[in-house]
Amino acid sequence: MKSTTGLAAAAATLAAAALLAASPASAAGENAGAKEKCYGVALKGQNDCAAGPGTSCAGTSKVDYQGNAWKLVAAGTCVSQGGTLEAHAGNARPVPRRS
Repeated sequence: MKSTTGLAAAAATLAAAALLAASPASAAGENAGAKEKCYGVALKGQNDCAAGPGTSCAGTSKVDYQGNAWKLVAAGTCVSQGGTLEAHAGNARPVPRRS
């Protein structure tokens, strides 16, 4: 009898956890983790996507800080890291800026 009760309690706990994970409150939490594309901050081969002509996507940047390769960063932090929100020419090391 005790094992049946324990299994029922475990199943109820899992069901509650699944409901919480799919709740609107969890969707609001996803917005709190918003990201933006930050160009010129990725190291060679560590970009998230778009590294210019002749590249397919993630991990294809040819040099550190390639201006047309982006990395996803927390929204609002790109410029403070020295990156730009649009692709640019060159691959100069980013200079972090204080806001």
